Amino acid sequence: MNTLLPELHQGHAPITLHQLFREAIDAYEEWNGGADAPTIYYQGALLPIALVFDHMRGCTDILPTSVREVVTSQLTKPWSSESPLDDMTVSTAARIMGIMIRKRQVRSGRADINAFIRRMERQQAHRLVRS
Repeated sequence: MNTLLPELHQGHAPITLHQLFREAIDAYEEWNGGADAPTIYYQGALLPIALVFDHMRGCTDILPTSVREVVTSQLTKPWSSESPLDDMTVSTAARIMGIMIRKRQVRSGRADINAFIRRMERQQAHRLVRS
């Protein structure tokens, strides 16, 4: 991945990524949906929170309970898992937050056409590879 964010190590994120992930969630909570998706600072650069969530999609670390509660409060259906402790991984939370960003953008009429185009290009590339 070509980004200034630290890489995951065998599915585990360094503490700086966990802190950045929490900042991205906080920025999402403060976002009223009327403008473009929020950005946060990392090493002097502005990063869209969607980039942080996308970067953490492969993280297998267990989400702290306090962060899980913030994420699940965004859901319309209650969170449940097979785990007796109802654990949620960072990967699951990152995927949920990515979807929540897109939903809020669609509701406010600001869906990112570039994201749609990129998704369509990826689907077309996958079809070409299969042919």
